[in-house]
Amino acid sequence: MRRRGGHVPLAIVDYQPKSSSVAVNAVARVTTSTAATYAAAEAGDTGVVPPSAPWRDIPANARPGIRSGGHGDVFIPSEIYGDLAAVEAEWRRFEQVAECTPFQAFDWLSAWQRHVGIATGVRPAIVVGRFGKGDTAFILPLGVAPTRLARRLCWLGEHLCDYQAPLLARNFSQRVTPERFLDVWQELCARLKRDPLYRYDFIELENMPQAIGAETNPFIHLAVRLNASGAHATRLGDDWETFYRAKRSSGTRRRDRSKRKHLSEFGDIRFITAANAEDARHTLETLMQQKSRALARHGVADLFAPAGHREFFLDLAANARMRARVHISRVEVGSTIAAANLGVVFGDGYYHILTSYGAESELARYGPGALHLRELLAYAIGRGLKRFDFTIGDEPYKLEWSDTELKLYDYVAAANWRGWLPSRLTALRRRIKRWIKQTPWAWRLVSRARSVYGTLSHLRLSRRCDSPLPP
Repeated sequence: MRRRGGHVPLAIVDYQPKSSSVAVNAVARVTTSTAATYAAAEAGDTGVVPPSAPWRDIPANARPGIRSGGHGDVFIPSEIYGDLAAVEAEWRRFEQVAECTPFQAFDWLSAWQRHVGIATGVRPAIVVGRFGKGDTAFILPLGVAPTRLARRLCWLGEHLCDYQAPLLARNFSQRVTPERFLDVWQELCARLKRDPLYRYDFIELENMPQAIGAETNPFIHLAVRLNASGAHATRLGDDWETFYRAKRSSGTRRRDRSKRKHLSEFGDIRFITAANAEDARHTLETLMQQKSRALARHGVADLFAPAGHREFFLDLAANARMRARVHISRVEVGSTIAAANLGVVFGDGYYHILTSYGAESELARYGPGALHLRELLAYAIGRGLKRFDFTIGDEPYKLEWSDTELKLYDYVAAANWRGWLPSRLTALRRRIKRWIKQTPWAWRLVSRARSVYGTLSHLRLSRRCDSPLPP
């Protein structure tokens, strides 16, 4: 069937057979053949509208599907958009009331698509699902990415989104059962595979949290596996000093004061929030330099090296629409930026996303990064926020402060024979990575090996830079 206007409605309803008292799930798809059923609409019957009409223009009592028992509200027609601009207005409205994370905000993902998605050939496949009365049920920010062997269905923003998930209407879990959602997902996958624009060979969905706000993430009902890492957060109090004393022992607080005193010997200590776009860019440039050096020392790939990554973060810092959300700050000791961070204020939480400190400076021995984290926690409490989210990663400092662990899940599946091999390799890689990270001796061994590699690489680069130029 050809799509009209770039999308085709899909509905899932409760079906009650007359001969049985047991309700079963049925999927109803609007096709051009259904138009004959509603041909009377053109004759002036307001109770029937041709399926070619936009979904929200169809009266509720004429929307296609089978109703019973007053369950008409569970219709979930879905529309697929290949252009973020086409759904921008609805997306912006929905994110204000939906259960979601800052990584699914329109500004975050549109910036990612501009700088990373286009550069890597990712085609957006934004799916908007609606309830029977036309109100938005979910938005799935998906994309189809090319790989060497096959085309992959994934979340937009991957690698630069700590949480990847849908945007869900509040009370979604009460209005849509897991079985019903899985039916919708299966039909959606079938539609995508039939469309040349969105056809894919395997699915790879990663970093999916078990919950999205107060809602259960419906994607965990797929055949998911635990991600190699977890995520951590802590509930904040109303007063920094009370919170600090509850989280840190008297001995730890004493060491913190001692280190701060040593830092003050190098100059005045200031916690500074970037005041304008230029200040934010300057701080972010320093953060990226410090972070890249730290990753290189540990033998880890530079986060900002891939196409568009650096530009993406600079875009966030300069975006006027994101100014109220993106928080860029630094700790200065004298005239030196000792530590820097990029976080996001979203809902009632602070999301700790990027952080760095000058590890090569003499200041590093006195914990400027730890000092900066304490300042950020105090800042979040001062703003009246209720939760500090350390996002993905199981670093020891996160565990020290956190009281909540959020499990993350991955889903990998082949769609056809072309996707069989890459999906198996992807799943195997993820299982090995999780085993290494969750096995202390293996993780220590790998970390040391990477650090040695990073040190040797740094030495080779230094020698190359110091060697005299040929005459």
